[in-house]
Amino acid sequence: MTGDQRHGRPDLPGPPGLAGLAGARLWAAARFPYLASAIFATQVTPAPGSAAVTVDEQWRLQADPDVAAGWSAAQFGSVLVHHACHLLREHAGRARALGVRPEDARDWTRAADAEINDDLIPAGLDLPGGPVLPHHLGADPGGLAEQYFRPGYAPDDSDDGADGPEADCGSGADGQPRMGADPSGGDGPPGPEGLPGWQADLLRRQVAAEILRHGREAGSVPAGLARWAQQTVAPVVNWRTLLAAELRRAVADRAGAADYSYRRPSRRAAAVGNVVLPALRHPVPDVAVVCDTSGSMTDELLAMTLAEVEGLLRSLGVIRQLRVLACDAAAGPAQRVTSARQVELTGGGGTDMGAGIAAAVALRPRPAITVVLTDGFTPWPAQPPKGTRVLIALLGDRAPEAPFWARAVRVPTAV
Repeated sequence: MTGDQRHGRPDLPGPPGLAGLAGARLWAAARFPYLASAIFATQVTPAPGSAAVTVDEQWRLQADPDVAAGWSAAQFGSVLVHHACHLLREHAGRARALGVRPEDARDWTRAADAEINDDLIPAGLDLPGGPVLPHHLGADPGGLAEQYFRPGYAPDDSDDGADGPEADCGSGADGQPRMGADPSGGDGPPGPEGLPGWQADLLRRQVAAEILRHGREAGSVPAGLARWAQQTVAPVVNWRTLLAAELRRAVADRAGAADYSYRRPSRRAAAVGNVVLPALRHPVPDVAVVCDTSGSMTDELLAMTLAEVEGLLRSLGVIRQLRVLACDAAAGPAQRVTSARQVELTGGGGTDMGAGIAAAVALRPRPAITVVLTDGFTPWPAQPPKGTRVLIALLGDRAPEAPFWARAVRVPTAV
């Protein structure tokens, strides 16, 4: 993902053959500002001769220039929004969880289309053709794709999007691999690298937060989208509460310590003439995060937990920049980031979190708190490190016990 795509710049030029893309993105971001991050994160490439616009699970959208040329900016922008919502709502993964077979993929896509369109068409979505709605599938509005999914259902209403841009939304909607797909899982010939799963998960959480913020501050959002956002960002298991409590305790212990400093003279100095008195200062603790990137770790769980740590620390007013060290058998250089999405999780070898903790202690200034994100299958130092308090997040249901000298929180796999 390029820097422009991460920051959602609305002035990106369209790729050759898709001259209307810039205008379509502008329309979509103006009509649905809370989805702008997802719209601009989708990597669009021309697919001449495909006669379709499809999206894969790596957030890559392939569009036939001849098809897109016949659409207005509002229609092309609506298709971008529609496909982004397939990815945000994880329709491909939900199809696999439901056991959708290849022969039923078309029916699942129509059900997923109805879930999106029922929510967004009243909000201004202007899809070309005849978009699928719940009543086309004999269902009541306000439901989910799983409720609309009726394999083999034959509607009697011909104006249901059967020949429109939703006829095949791609593997990002139904989870079915395409013939001739590139090795990375795309629907067409090799193209852009796309988003890895852990970055896509962070993007979903960011969009969900923007949806909720827009609903509170700037106006209303569609009810179904608001429900999705709430479910995406709301804590549903106890480990978040435990992690927050441990971080608050560690921060309070450090931030409550006061020391004298001559950087700012005491307000009482005027009472003693020419004597310079120091003032008391309350230091804000530095925090480092050590991420286990050995071969046994999953990027999705690791990135999600890192995002949780970042959010909790920011809620405590502790950090403006977070120092993150990727570590397998050896620690990589510290990365100063302002968002968990900027972290590069490199590694994949053996595991030694002791090396990561030692690298954190060697940082200057030394972190007052070191958070370790690991599955626990690692050797630990026999004694606690000096000068930093260690909090360990044990990821996964089978993680072994943490060392006696550290505070630990268990993060289950099903988060």
